[in-house]
Amino acid sequence: MDAKNRFETRTTFAFARMEWLALLVVSLVLAFQHLSEIRWAVFVALFAVIDVIGYIPGAIAHRRSPGRRIARGYYVAYNVMHSLVTAGVLAGAWALFAGPEWALLALPIHLLGDRALFGNSFKPFGVAFEPETHPAYRTFERQYRAAGAEVSRDREETAHAVGA
Repeated sequence: MDAKNRFETRTTFAFARMEWLALLVVSLVLAFQHLSEIRWAVFVALFAVIDVIGYIPGAIAHRRSPGRRIARGYYVAYNVMHSLVTAGVLAGAWALFAGPEWALLALPIHLLGDRALFGNSFKPFGVAFEPETHPAYRTFERQYRAAGAEVSRDREETAHAVGA
C-alpha cells in the first residue's frame, strides 16, 4: 500500500495486523503487571464507551435498515471513537483532570484488539457498516491476482530468454 494505491493485499494486511498485535501484547503485559493498581470500574467504562458510542448504535441501525444503508453519522461516530487520536486525547484529558492511571490501558487494548484480532479499522462510507466484501473489491481482487500472475509469467519468460 502506498499513497497512490490505497488497498491491502492479504499479506500486507496480515503484516499490519501483526504490528497491531505486538502493540496489543505490550499493552496487555503492562495491564497484567499492574493488575492490582487498575481501577476496574474505570477500565470497564473506558473499554466499553468506544463501542457504546461508536459501534452499537450503527450496528443496531444496520440490522434494522431494510437495505442495510444507514446514515453517515454512524460511520463518523465509529471512526471517531475507534481512532487512536481520540483515545490519546481522552487519555490525556483524563490524566490531566483525574490523574494518570493504569485503567487508561483499556483504550489501547480495545483499539489494538479490534485491529489485531478482528482486522477492524476505520469504516469508509461506501461499504456496509458490518463487514462484507464489496462487489467492486471482489472484482478488483480477481483482476489484481490475474495481473500478478501475468507479471510473473512475463518475468519468467524474460529470465528464460536472457539465460538462453
